[in-house]
Amino acid sequence: MLGANPKGDPYGFRYFATPFATYLSTGDLGRFEGFLAALFTAAFTVVGPEYISIVSAEAQRPSIYIKSAFITVYYRFCIFFIVGALAAGIVVPYNHPTLVELYYGGGGGGTAAASPYVIAMETLGIGVLPHIVNALILTSIFSAGNTYTYCATRALYSLALEGRAPKFLRYCNKRGTPIYCFGIVSNSSAVVLTWLLALITGGGLISFIIISITFINYHKACVAQGVDRKTRPYYGYFQPYCAWTALIAQTIILFGYGYYAFRPWNVETFFQNYAMQIVAVILFTGWKVTKKTKYIKPHEVDLVWERPEIDAYERSITGQPVGFWTEMLQLVTFRRSKGEDRV
Repeated sequence: MLGANPKGDPYGFRYFATPFATYLSTGDLGRFEGFLAALFTAAFTVVGPEYISIVSAEAQRPSIYIKSAFITVYYRFCIFFIVGALAAGIVVPYNHPTLVELYYGGGGGGTAAASPYVIAMETLGIGVLPHIVNALILTSIFSAGNTYTYCATRALYSLALEGRAPKFLRYCNKRGTPIYCFGIVSNSSAVVLTWLLALITGGGLISFIIISITFINYHKACVAQGVDRKTRPYYGYFQPYCAWTALIAQTIILFGYGYYAFRPWNVETFFQNYAMQIVAVILFTGWKVTKKTKYIKPHEVDLVWERPEIDAYERSITGQPVGFWTEMLQLVTFRRSKGEDRV
């Protein structure tokens, strides 16, 4: 920013002269639509907390490790999303020719060439760092693929256990891997179609909405039954206001992110953006009607469930909990003290 680059260009906040770019329209309406386009895109990328809850079923000390994992998510949001977005806006203008070409159908949209950091490095004549970014992106792709495969497999396996998916998906091999679930997920993941991606992103927003609704009802149950949430392993502050805020915001985004399908009307674009919403309503209504399930009132909610079994399991572990950084150091040095847990 101050000129300490190969070209000696002190660009500073040069690209902040136009804070809101226009999109689809012009003037104030175009700038507002530009903000919405950025907001809707960001809604698809801010994922992670829901994956941690899936891992809790296989954590050795869920009351300790899952709490720590959720706390790290806050730092991740702050550093990688907020600070990262700010940094990208500083080093690359929104109308950079490479970005415009990639966005409107140019090649390389799925490679490191689409990274604003790589574009900035190439613009400033930095020759080594782009290769490092390529390596980091490769590890990120592997990590993301591993996470998505695991979560999709476990979610499908859980549905089978609850009787909401075919029974053969319950089968696990000697290592506890639901191999049939893994086979279905692996084969489906090879199909990369635009409408399928739209369904997945819409499903992510619906997941956040369901999480918010679930927590709001959990909060009501705690109030109705006189349960102090501070006695739980994890306590969320500013509730249920944060949950209501998330619910309202995600609902608006869910029904608004495909509004451009109406300008002008385009059937294909409409179903790409709203097919998941339609499918979700059909599945939810169909399950309620066929299974005749009912809404559980706050004072009837089971807030104990399997908690005694989990407490007994954690008390049976004699080893000492291992922190995150200690675990990372042990992975590098291949050293591990006796009597320690594995995160």
